[in-house]
Amino acid sequence: MIEMPPMLNLQDLAGYANSLNGPADWKPFHEGVTAHWFYDDGNGGAASVLLRYEAGARVPLHEHLGHEHIYLIRGDQYDEHGTYPEGSFVINRPGTRHSPGSKNGCIALLIYEKAVRFVGAE
Repeated sequence: MIEMPPMLNLQDLAGYANSLNGPADWKPFHEGVTAHWFYDDGNGGAASVLLRYEAGARVPLHEHLGHEHIYLIRGDQYDEHGTYPEGSFVINRPGTRHSPGSKNGCIALLIYEKAVRFVGAE
């Protein structure tokens, strides 16, 4: 498993994400999507994660109970609200619902204020 450096700035994030290769680095999240957690309080509070989408993968419909910040490190992503190319920064407010996916695959940094609530069939 790759150890996260004590400080990781935005300029180093792509290199760090690209260095993650093994199964110890990425854990299953949803079909076609794996996760590398930076932190998660385990009680539905703040969390930060890299999500890696395979081409064609999509996360089921969910509602944000707090703010979500998304930064597209590599590839592109889409949801019901638009298409986001590499380098996009998206903020979803509490109450936002979406089902994000990626046509060609991507890696995105997500920072959650609170856990999400899945509302669609999984």
